[in-house]
Amino acid sequence: MPYFLDRLIMTNANGEVHLENMELEDSGSRRRSARTKGKKVCYNEKIVMSTCGGTPQKKQTKQQSSKKPKPAAVSASKVSEEMVTSILNGTPEEGGGLLGLGFQLEEVEAGNLAEKSDNLKVKETLRAFNSYYLHFIQEEEKRCKSAEEKTKKKPNGTLVKSPHKRPDLKAISKMQATGRVLYPEKQFGVIPGVDVGHQFFSRAEMVAVGFHSHWLSGIDYMGQKYCKGELSKYTFPLAVAIVMSGQYEDDLDNSEDVIYTGQGGNNLLGDKKQVEDQKMLRGNLALKNSMLEELPVRVIRGHSSKSSYVGRVYTYDGLYNVVKYWAEKGISGHTVFKFRLKRLEGQPELTTSQVQFYRGRVPDTIADVRGLVCADISEGQEDIPIPATNLVDDPPVPPTGFKYIRFVKVADNVKIPAPTIGCGCTGSCVDPKSCACARLNGSDFPYVQKDGGRLIEAKAVVFECGPKCSCGSACVNRTSQKGLRYRFEVFRTPKKGWGVRSWDYIPAGAPICEYTGILKKSDDADSVLENNFIFDIDCLQTMKGLDGREMRLRDVSIPSEGFSEKEKVVAGAPEFCIDAGLTGNVARFINHSCEPNLFVQCVLSCHHDIKLARVMLFAADNIPPLQELTYDYGYALDSVIGEDGKVKQMACHCGAPGCRKRLF
Repeated sequence: MPYFLDRLIMTNANGEVHLENMELEDSGSRRRSARTKGKKVCYNEKIVMSTCGGTPQKKQTKQQSSKKPKPAAVSASKVSEEMVTSILNGTPEEGGGLLGLGFQLEEVEAGNLAEKSDNLKVKETLRAFNSYYLHFIQEEEKRCKSAEEKTKKKPNGTLVKSPHKRPDLKAISKMQATGRVLYPEKQFGVIPGVDVGHQFFSRAEMVAVGFHSHWLSGIDYMGQKYCKGELSKYTFPLAVAIVMSGQYEDDLDNSEDVIYTGQGGNNLLGDKKQVEDQKMLRGNLALKNSMLEELPVRVIRGHSSKSSYVGRVYTYDGLYNVVKYWAEKGISGHTVFKFRLKRLEGQPELTTSQVQFYRGRVPDTIADVRGLVCADISEGQEDIPIPATNLVDDPPVPPTGFKYIRFVKVADNVKIPAPTIGCGCTGSCVDPKSCACARLNGSDFPYVQKDGGRLIEAKAVVFECGPKCSCGSACVNRTSQKGLRYRFEVFRTPKKGWGVRSWDYIPAGAPICEYTGILKKSDDADSVLENNFIFDIDCLQTMKGLDGREMRLRDVSIPSEGFSEKEKVVAGAPEFCIDAGLTGNVARFINHSCEPNLFVQCVLSCHHDIKLARVMLFAADNIPPLQELTYDYGYALDSVIGEDGKVKQMACHCGAPGCRKRLF
């Protein structure tokens, strides 16, 4: 399935490399290798040691520097938290929740931050912004709830409107105050990591990256303070970027040629009316000077989008030269400045035309899908059909060899704990101070209400409300239990077998799906070389940061029943796994990427045994339609050894700018 492998690279103990051709079509690999006790796979302890700390002695020192979780319900270890946050340069309160997703701890310790691709730097900056944003969303939801409660207590019940807070603007301020803006200094031309066609989900995201530094003004320009050094030869101000968002009634957008209305004179009420003459100052003067100095500007186009969670998307369309400007009487009778911009040649194809998408058109119905080989792989089990398409094979074939199941099935020799006593909330859980489930999550809910529920940040484990809780199914703390909410498509790729993409915009923190299959003991599962759909339930190992996992302590309290006596002392390879080889859902088709847009999150709802946690996938980024969904399978390189004593290696075809070139 997800990963097609045409040859297996094998290295023996002497370092000799062997290439063995293998036909593993429709094969993909899940979180196994060094994290697995497969029948025919053992650990290369020397390599694992060097990966985690250089030498066994160093690794032991690191382990001793972290406190072990206590048997009773306690918050995360302060020592471990300080160690991790100092390495990752951020705390949950400062927006570090989503920043490190997809980046392993040992890579940070090894000083590989400088090796990140420009695209990954942009991704991580936007993740930091979204983490701040969701934290401020949570604050705003609490404020609104508090205002409602105060209104209810008033005799007349009159709702007093309080000033609306802008969590996106507060997130920008936090990014600027903490020095997290990627490019704080303005610059001409291409911004590294932002390719033509890149889509921003808000003006605030552009500010966070440093792509366009104004959340309201359409023209971003350099002022006189930049007139120094090599730039002193230019006449300032100079424009660096403009946003075409239809703010002015005189705007005209013809793709390759743009007629842009200057800045100022409109009433800012959203009806685009000009109420006074524009003046040749600030942004208007900057565009004029850019024409005289022959310096290109970045053009971003705003689009109304019903499927976007903010109702608008901003697409970078490349560099344009200002070729002409003039003044004329506008539609409302006031003087406006017009600027004609022409797109530079040699850039990638435009992604917009007349403010409409035309690259990768999303189908309106399944009947419009090209290469359709299966109308619904779930056979009606999901509320939303999941079509499969194949434009690669000739003749095209559908995905076969598995049975679709929505929920995890349990092997006969695995005993699931009895449901734990839940919270006593009625209707929906709203007060984190009184909700027992919220207290397990650090005395707050892990989700915000916005967009149907979004996870604020990645945690060691998320405690959701379960069958013994008094709250209803609409409770926000049941977000991952509500099934699929987006339109997914399983599609055939040229090199990676089957993959998954969405027809809808997906906001960061949104739940994608659960990884389903047969819940079994790891000792009973096939090896990674025999079954590529094994997913280890490694919640405990992630909490302890073992085998290169990103440590996610955060503010959670693990009930004492979540640990057995053995686990309180040591945590080795995961004891349980989910086998999706013959049965599973859409998650089994999601491919690996070295720079993914999803992340794995362990969730507990029915019980508190972390060894048997549910495995959920969440969006790490704001994901536009038709972008392939991927997560990092998390393999440690050179740590899988076959029973013949040879190190097994598998090539990676993810295509990410920072691809590690090998899956394991």
